Amino acid sequence: MMRRRDFITLLGGAVAAVPLAARAQQSERKRRIGVLMAHAESDVEFHDYLSAFREGLQKLGWTEGRNFQIDSRWGALDDAEARQRSAKELIALQPDLILTQNTPPTASMLEQTRTIPIVFVIVADPVGSGFVQSLARPGANATGFTIMEPTIAGKWLELLKEVAPRVNRAAFLFNPATTPYRDIYLRPFNAAASSLALEAIAAPVHDMPELESVVAAHAREPNGSLIVMPDGFLNVHRAEIVLQAARYHLPAVYPWRFFAEIGGLAAPRRHHPSISPDSQRARRRCGLQASCA
Repeated sequence: MMRRRDFITLLGGAVAAVPLAARAQQSERKRRIGVLMAHAESDVEFHDYLSAFREGLQKLGWTEGRNFQIDSRWGALDDAEARQRSAKELIALQPDLILTQNTPPTASMLEQTRTIPIVFVIVADPVGSGFVQSLARPGANATGFTIMEPTIAGKWLELLKEVAPRVNRAAFLFNPATTPYRDIYLRPFNAAASSLALEAIAAPVHDMPELESVVAAHAREPNGSLIVMPDGFLNVHRAEIVLQAARYHLPAVYPWRFFAEIGGLAAPRRHHPSISPDSQRARRRCGLQASCA
């Protein structure tokens, strides 16, 4: 997963690339930054991302309260009405720069302004989503980062077969409302499943009650497994997803390390997988199942 020092480096570079970070202008007036976060302010993992952003600005010589201030709005993921309201509130504050996290908040903000510079992070497909013309030449008022190559979906299946070689079915979880980019992951997922002799199953879930029924349905067939798509909705409900995978004894591979940190079986970490200690013990007890609970 992206760690805080990576976030500092990336956002520091982004801020340096827009007029906000021109050092010669720092003393002219206090700059205003609007931030639209997909997750709730109470989510410690993503609250740390904003703290990292502040640290990055400080490393570039900016001092909050003296030459910049941040106005943030949270929880702008799967409630379109709330997301639009937050975007309008931030625009009304006339910020010099806007930082957006995740695809839906970025889309909402670009609906509100095509003039204020926007830096987006954790966006899966900025070109396909229409945020930029190309990664090399973004154009318009938006720029940012895509942090995951979609073909990694095939690597997740390879990791799954490595840690749970008996599986022959893999369900790919995602919420259609928060993954308009899902096809860029589904295509390599399906191709890799075919090469690994796995049955590939697209498993859309629209809310948490549906998640349990979908997981239970896949658990009724032997040798099943789960892959979790990079999806803000699934990030928000990561604890429940890990719990359901354990409850139904389904090995699962997750896109971010913070799933493994709370007991999920495995998640990639740069060039090698992160497997939680609890899950390692569970694998030994249950023959590579996520949990015996």
